[in-house]
Amino acid sequence: MTTLSDLALDPRPSAPRSPQTDDRAAAPQPDADTAEGVVAVVGLGYVGLPTALALAQAGRQVIGVDPNHERLVAIRDGCVDLSTRDLERLDQTLAARALSTTTHAAAVAFADAVVICVPTPVDEHFVPDLTAIRGACAGVVEHLRPGTTVILTSTTYVGSTRDMLAEPLRARGLAPGEDVHVVFSPERINPGVDDHAHDEVPRVVGGVTPACTEAGVALVARMTSAVHPVASAEAAEMTKLYENTFRAVNIALANEMAEACGTLDLDVIEVIEAAATKPYGFMPFYPGPGVGGHCIPCDPHYLTWQLRRDGWSPTVVETAMSVIAARPRRVVERALDLLADAGRPPDEARVLVLGVAYKPGVEDVRESPALTILAGLARRGVTADYHDPYVPTLVDRDGNHRRSVEAPDPGAYDLTIVHTLHPGVDQGRLAGAPVLDATYRCDGIPDRAVV
Repeated sequence: MTTLSDLALDPRPSAPRSPQTDDRAAAPQPDADTAEGVVAVVGLGYVGLPTALALAQAGRQVIGVDPNHERLVAIRDGCVDLSTRDLERLDQTLAARALSTTTHAAAVAFADAVVICVPTPVDEHFVPDLTAIRGACAGVVEHLRPGTTVILTSTTYVGSTRDMLAEPLRARGLAPGEDVHVVFSPERINPGVDDHAHDEVPRVVGGVTPACTEAGVALVARMTSAVHPVASAEAAEMTKLYENTFRAVNIALANEMAEACGTLDLDVIEVIEAAATKPYGFMPFYPGPGVGGHCIPCDPHYLTWQLRRDGWSPTVVETAMSVIAARPRRVVERALDLLADAGRPPDEARVLVLGVAYKPGVEDVRESPALTILAGLARRGVTADYHDPYVPTLVDRDGNHRRSVEAPDPGAYDLTIVHTLHPGVDQGRLAGAPVLDATYRCDGIPDRAVV
């Protein structure tokens, strides 16, 4: 009989071992008769790993399931991109042997609850890519045992929890609300930001039956201080789409207002901060080079894709997403205009992009505007380098492999595009060099332009 020990990696931190040999656990693991209190987290990325740590801190034994063996080794060795608080949690969790990891989906059979946290990206045409979520849900459906609560957290279209979990489980003979509990509870994790700790942000929970919601609330309450139940899984799914669509629309507006202020020779940050003094009816959003990460560039497309499929076009959302998609190209055009003003043809120009992660303080370059900016400059003949201590290498939108320049001198370039200001960046190094400040946050730079 297969046991969890046959499936798990050693959870203890140690030197990396070969993927060919590091596939068995030396530590004793719970067996099928002692699964009470065990939670399996499927997907150990930017959402799944903090979720696993929150559950472990709440006293649960956690099984982490991820098909990427290298990711599991990096987790075991503590070489992962987490907030300072979660890095400390990871050390504590590994030391307490509260997290075991495996590449095998069959491990969910040893848990009394399963949380699915896998990526839901879009393709180059902004069409939802459901490959990962369908695969993860299929693996859970195949191995889930009766009595288990399964919670989907990945952002996706309305009805996905029912389509990918509830109905396949029913077809397997497991009735939701009776034999198993099926729930949607959208993740609310802000990578790299300790101010919005996982266990302090309220969570929405919606089940496919009232009994499912009750079971989901009981589990999610272990991970956070406040839970807001809604009437259905579909309501919870729409809540997440609305949250990030709200942000996308307002970021698109902030970028447009930035260009309007530029036309009128006004400082957009001054205007935004003045507007933010109003205690009602206004929420500040700030312009930048574009948006990146796993949420804002992707999630609204799940909504527009579904609504178009159903014969309705959400005009405001579609317009906002078009504006967002165009923003990095606008940065490129602005850079070319500044080079032309300085008498530098594109094929003779050198440009430095400062910071390429999609936000300060993280290593994540998923959907980062910098990938489009670097490729766009190269297409126009510009020699473009980048510097980012968090991102030593990357592949831009055109498939060009690039490496971060160590300690670059902005004075050696015709233009520096400030894309991401990581903590501790010395803005004084930019003094005396031409700068295109796409963050709108570089103060006191004499030769500074904005987008």
